[in-house]
Amino acid sequence: MNILSVLTQAVSAAFAERGYDASYGAVTVSNRPDLCHFQCNGALPAAKACKKNPLAIAGEVAELLQNDDRFASVETAPPGFINLRLSDAYLASLAKAMAADERLRLPLMEQKTIVIDYGGPNTAKPLHVGHLRSAIIGESLCRLARFLGHKVVGDIHMGDWGLQMGLVFAEMEARGLGADDVTADDLTEIYPAASAKAKADPAFAEKAAARTAGLQRGDAELRALWKKLRDLSVDDQKRSYDILGVSFDYWYGESDAEPYVPRVMDILRRGGLLRESDGALVVDVALPEDKEPMPPMLIQKSNGADIYGTTDLGTLLQRKEDFDPDEIWYVTDNRQSFHFKQLFRCAKLAGLPGKTECLHLPFGTMNGKDGKPYKTREGGVMRLSDLIETVTENALRKVSESDIPMTGEERAEAARKLGMAALKVGDMQNHRTKDYIFDMERFLSSEGKTGPYLQYTAVRIRSVLAKAKDAGFAAGELLPPETDAERDLLLALPLVPDALLRAFADKAPSVLCEILFDIAGRFNRFYFEHKVIQCPDGALRASRLALLELTDRVLTALLDILGVEIPSHM
Repeated sequence: MNILSVLTQAVSAAFAERGYDASYGAVTVSNRPDLCHFQCNGALPAAKACKKNPLAIAGEVAELLQNDDRFASVETAPPGFINLRLSDAYLASLAKAMAADERLRLPLMEQKTIVIDYGGPNTAKPLHVGHLRSAIIGESLCRLARFLGHKVVGDIHMGDWGLQMGLVFAEMEARGLGADDVTADDLTEIYPAASAKAKADPAFAEKAAARTAGLQRGDAELRALWKKLRDLSVDDQKRSYDILGVSFDYWYGESDAEPYVPRVMDILRRGGLLRESDGALVVDVALPEDKEPMPPMLIQKSNGADIYGTTDLGTLLQRKEDFDPDEIWYVTDNRQSFHFKQLFRCAKLAGLPGKTECLHLPFGTMNGKDGKPYKTREGGVMRLSDLIETVTENALRKVSESDIPMTGEERAEAARKLGMAALKVGDMQNHRTKDYIFDMERFLSSEGKTGPYLQYTAVRIRSVLAKAKDAGFAAGELLPPETDAERDLLLALPLVPDALLRAFADKAPSVLCEILFDIAGRFNRFYFEHKVIQCPDGALRASRLALLELTDRVLTALLDILGVEIPSHM
């Protein structure tokens, strides 16, 4: 049930009946809620096309809608707006229809198979704060697509086959370390040391490149070492992902695409796409209409080693054969946009995607208060596990200030949920393409546009419902609203289907944050202005309890898509 679609259909029919194109009947939420609930501006372009007065056209259409009992009023305003207010009876009927449906009459789309590539960690390197956005945005998009009825395959796509492995191998060799001599914590020190050494020592860099090539060619000793290091990294990374509530259907890495690389190379050769350049193999991906230089895509280095783009092409072929997806979404840092432009062009030239549509969904940077990428106090890159721990510790202090009796275990669990909500909503309320400032104090606040505020609202609703149940009161028939606050809350709920569809179309969890904040704000205004349990009118009390139950279900469904859990109390 998409109320904007329903109203658009009604207004479009009126335009058509008056002899105008039905497309002029598009209805939007009013940008002047003091005047009306919804508006249609179609008379303005209709007037231009028909060379008529827009206000006159608006009047013709409004006259036909006057007898529609879904509207309390249909009015026109200069220069040609059609202002619509829904009737209280219709608002109540919409809410009752939502409440009666197991899915809250939220939309189901025609099913597609969608592979979502998110996470993107590297073996032998710890997760850092730069991995946060891919993980939580990707997880939310997976949940959103599944909620809307799509078949979703979530793949972490680990970087486990590139130069970082050769660097670690070379450094371990220099230190005389074997696979059983290192831990995940050791790797966090070994890789940066190896990376720095390679920049200063050409011989070491050459050795690392040779070890990478050896791994990819199948050297048995290097493969065995690689497997142990990969397992170490995965176990370490899973701990952070589990706390974040992020999961993957497949823990595939670049190595899983390696068997497909020879076939990719054959496809490129047969298509006449490969050419040699200084001993390396490249594919020209420039187009005549390019306004900026587009260099060839490097496919294979002069030493025969595969690179990031090569395995990405192999991964595309693998996904095509394993899942036959309609779409593949790549959720990565916006600094990889150029790479994906090259990748998609090369894949299209080779015919690899087939029917599959490939989309890069870039995201911006999480910055500190100085506007630069978030760092530790010492200026280094912060590990994701350290960020999670810091946020959780601050959340625990807030939970400990509560006068609600809780056991130590309950406090720890409440702090985890509070901290992760602060992290996720603090991030995802911004459109994914935007940079944002990480502000722990603000994100953990229970006031304003924060995750804890949304949790607090849900906990408040559930507390009222629990107290009503203890008092022997139950929800009943949802009556037409009698006050502005009640009416405003009822108006927000039917807008959720449109928000879900817009969030999917734009691949933007921020759209869901917007409507969650809107619903929460309207509910809290309603709560402060109205008695619920203490309401002396039994029918009205039962109606208000029904409204609370419906609001709770809607908030819960949307928060779950964002991966936000609701504590039992706050």
